[in-house]
Amino acid sequence: MISRTCSYAIRATLYLAIQPKGGYVPVKRIADTLGISFHFLTKILQTLTAEDILSSSRGPHGGVRLARGASSIHMSEIVYAMDGRGIFETCVLGLERCGDDQPCPVHEKWAIVRGQIAALFETTTLEKMAQQVERKGLRLANIVLVDSARTKGKAR
Repeated sequence: MISRTCSYAIRATLYLAIQPKGGYVPVKRIADTLGISFHFLTKILQTLTAEDILSSSRGPHGGVRLARGASSIHMSEIVYAMDGRGIFETCVLGLERCGDDQPCPVHEKWAIVRGQIAALFETTTLEKMAQQVERKGLRLANIVLVDSARTKGKAR
């Protein structure tokens, strides 16, 4: 559905949304916490900054933060910034000119699902998701499996 780049962007912006308001968060801390390559995350955050979703600051107290309140940033903005509008417009089978006039075998059903996904992303804000993360203890990073008998506490 969405690219790995886009899922990392969503996770990073959600992480920022649950941080105390105002300060900049170092990119290394975000990368380490979420288990994302620092260099890959830096490129993602640059794109989000260029799209006015994030703001950034250099220096010893620098990093990134949301450019505006989490209540005004919709999931669709992040998807558009990272993956474009294709998820909401293209054929699930990748066929060109798939539409009501020349449908693919799944066009009719995919159009319904695609509309539901678009509505979900258009109406869901970072604030709503951040509240769920905090209220329900939802995770933003992969679970690290540990086998203490074999690795003595080292992550696999």
